[in-house]
Amino acid sequence: MTDHYDALETRDPAEREAALFARLPEVLRKAMAAPAYANLLRGTDPASITSREALAGLPVLRKSELPALHKAVPPFGGFVADTPGSFARLFTSPGPIFEPEGRQADPWRGARALFAAGFREGDVVLNTFSYHLTPGGFIFDASARALGCAVIPAGPGNTEQQFELIEAYRPVGYSGTPDFLKILLDAAATAGRDVSSIKRALVSGAAFPKSLQEEMKSRGVEAYQAFGTADLGLIAFETAAREGMTVNEDLILEIVKPGTGDPVAPGDVGEIVVTSLDPHHPWIRLALGDLTAALPGASRCGRTNMRIKGWMGRADQTTKVKGMFVRPEQIAEIGRRHPELGRLRLVVTRAGEADAMTLRAECASAADALQSDVAATLRAVTKLGGTVELVGTGSLPNDGKVIADER
Repeated sequence: MTDHYDALETRDPAEREAALFARLPEVLRKAMAAPAYANLLRGTDPASITSREALAGLPVLRKSELPALHKAVPPFGGFVADTPGSFARLFTSPGPIFEPEGRQADPWRGARALFAAGFREGDVVLNTFSYHLTPGGFIFDASARALGCAVIPAGPGNTEQQFELIEAYRPVGYSGTPDFLKILLDAAATAGRDVSSIKRALVSGAAFPKSLQEEMKSRGVEAYQAFGTADLGLIAFETAAREGMTVNEDLILEIVKPGTGDPVAPGDVGEIVVTSLDPHHPWIRLALGDLTAALPGASRCGRTNMRIKGWMGRADQTTKVKGMFVRPEQIAEIGRRHPELGRLRLVVTRAGEADAMTLRAECASAADALQSDVAATLRAVTKLGGTVELVGTGSLPNDGKVIADER
């Protein structure tokens, strides 16, 4: 039994990078055939976008903006050149956001994640993600079938009927949320039903703390995590090394300072931005609103792609202070105006029954003049007054948080 899905997973990182960016210009040309991308990327020469540095100069498209964009120009906001009928399936997610599924094999790129979790050709898989209108069930269904597995399209709920299917078909694999896997195992134990055939699982869509991982293992199920979205499918997945998550092939993943499109320093926490290389439905610098950090070095499993720590919270930290919104983009703008500063964190509290702001800013050498200048910039950018506290370099936690609402 091979340890890797294919040779792409063990390529030299420089070879992978060169291959991705050799494909990117043509994908950009395809993207710019759609009116919304033509507008967003106006003035861009696709042939010049052949490196991460060049890509970082393009604007980001925020997932949080998609519902309004899709409503204004249904169904895809003008970001897809082809007609809805050119796709295989058409879904919706809360927002609403409208998502098409391509006609190619493994359109959501999930077979690798299942393989890394121990799934193999000929396995029977119980898929408990929802099949109703949203793409979750079909993401894992298509991925398992691309790997050569047979799929039980169970969906969530109705444990009694699921027990019948499990006892008849004896699935070795499970895909679904970790919460429902625990519900299923607990209910089977209470009812005296035999679900012992399930030996491995790929879970997503909810937190999977170490305590729950250990509980699943004690009950005979080796469970691995995957990180994905309804727009992109599987973005990163856990491997046998249990060292963060490996980024999927055919994706370019960046980590940027929240509220900007600027890459973070290596190892810093920031917002996930993904560019996909599907010319039929490309995503160019889609900012997901999720935080993570890159891990250094190569994985012990032998896969050589970039690794991330996994989901570390939300990047959209917008809050309201004295009736006005304060956004991460504004804190980033303060940093741009004062390049001598390091990490910034705006702490929002209550003082005397009123909202209060304190901007904590790292700097190598504190000075009264700098403190005064930064306070003036804080007021100019946010239209709100606040105090500034200069702290030593490395004093603020590396957690991606730029606005901390402590009220």
